[in-house]
Amino acid sequence: MSGVIVAVDGGGSKTDAVALTIEGELVAHERGAGSSPHFEGLGEAVAVVDELVRAVAGERPVAHAGLYVSGLDLPVEVEQYAAAIAGFAWSGPSTVVANDLYAVLRAGTDEPDAVAIVCGTGVNAVGVRADGAEVRFPSLGALSGDWGGGSGIGEQVLWHAARDVDGRGPQTVLTAAIVEQLGVASVPALIEDLHFGRRESSELTALTPTVFDAARAGDAVAAGLVDRQAAEIVAFARACVTRLGLVDRAVPIVLGGGIVRSGDERLIGGIASGLAVVAPLARIEILDASPIVGAALLALDRAGASAEALDRARDAVTRATRMTRAAAEREAAPVAR
Repeated sequence: MSGVIVAVDGGGSKTDAVALTIEGELVAHERGAGSSPHFEGLGEAVAVVDELVRAVAGERPVAHAGLYVSGLDLPVEVEQYAAAIAGFAWSGPSTVVANDLYAVLRAGTDEPDAVAIVCGTGVNAVGVRADGAEVRFPSLGALSGDWGGGSGIGEQVLWHAARDVDGRGPQTVLTAAIVEQLGVASVPALIEDLHFGRRESSELTALTPTVFDAARAGDAVAAGLVDRQAAEIVAFARACVTRLGLVDRAVPIVLGGGIVRSGDERLIGGIASGLAVVAPLARIEILDASPIVGAALLALDRAGASAEALDRARDAVTRATRMTRAAAEREAAPVAR
């Protein structure tokens, strides 16, 4: 029985795993819960990935595994993760452990000079240059100067709502949205629940689509949050191209993550106008494919697959993940009565 090549894209809200042959044929695809150590803790995050790898590999031995996981931003985090999976039967000397940014980058482009920015549950970026130079960020939240993604936007919604309620800030429709969407008695009641640990702050990420809706309807506070998110993405791009000396190059800026993929006109327009100033030759590439496509290509590359196998794998994994996404959207859609 021939071994399979396994690739994993572990995000903050979901994890995708695929098994492929060295010829690029898709053997299996599975989706599970989020597996970022930052949100789940290392033990639980590794357990999610282990279950998915065993599910897609089945009875076949794993010839090579490439794990691209959110939250592995510091070298010590990569080392700890690698140590945590070392005892699994499918893990071996060739196993690659890296941040999921590389999967996003590879899914969006194969150009040697490029930038990838993910804006989903959180926000992070990587820049690469043909000679191997890279730009990375610690991505430790406010401690390392980060803001944005669903977690950052959700926290700011509550911040503005609290100031609306007590009179320190402007009125915003987001205040009523919190009460309705999260099913709380009031904003002060939610703050108390969060303070005493009766509710999790991660629930605030669900408010992000409401922010974009409110901005389109003319709410000034919501519009400010959308503009701030656009500016943060531009700041990541500027830092990458400046530090790599690529400001005057036609560099692809691959944008991934659920917030960017929503295609909000104000957000995308703000990013485009900002990039026109700081990197006028750069071009935006909004990633429609799932990052697991990039993870699969990286894993096959490492295993020595041919160019034809890579093309075959890209098509097969893209089809599989689009079917999964469509099924999830149908399940989430409200039932007509």
